[in-house]
Amino acid sequence: MGVTKSEIFSDEQNEISLFAKAFGHPARVAILQHLFKINACVCGDLVNEIGLAQPTISQHLKELKQLGLIKGSIEGTSVCYCIDTDNWAQMKALLLQFLHQDTSKENSCC
Repeated sequence: MGVTKSEIFSDEQNEISLFAKAFGHPARVAILQHLFKINACVCGDLVNEIGLAQPTISQHLKELKQLGLIKGSIEGTSVCYCIDTDNWAQMKALLLQFLHQDTSKENSCC
C-alpha cells in the first residue's frame, strides 16, 4: 500500500479529506442522521436502527468520535453518543467554504 504523504498537503486539505472519509460509508451517514433525528444521546438502539452487528457499529462510532463529530458519555455500563455540536459547526463551516468555491467563472477547460 502506498504512503499518503499527507504532510505535503495543508492542514485544511487534510482536515477536509478526513471529514470526507467520515461520509464515505453509508453506515456512518446513517448513524449521524439517526443522532440528528432523535436529537438526544443514544445508548444502545443503534444495532436495531442501523441493522449492522454491534462490533461494526462500534467501529463506525469510534471513527466518528475520533473525528470529533460525535461525543460519548458513560452511563452505567453503556456509552451514550450524541452529535458534538461545536465540532459539527466547525466541520460544516470548513466544508461549506470548500464547496462554495466559484464555478460560475468561464474557463477554458474541456
